[in-house]
Amino acid sequence: MARTVLTVVGVILALWLIFGFVIPAVFATLKFLLLVAVIAAVVVGVITVVGKMSR
Repeated sequence: MARTVLTVVGVILALWLIFGFVIPAVFATLKFLLLVAVIAAVVVGVITVVGKMSR
């Protein structure tokens, strides 16, 4: 009986860990990387435009 209860508690704890910490951390990381990529694209675009205008 104790083994069954501990198994159920372990499964609930694992699901809480995945849905409470892992998935939000992955989405936060992807959102941060997307923001960095957009900023990098804007910087490259501005440098390209300034480089072409100075000729």
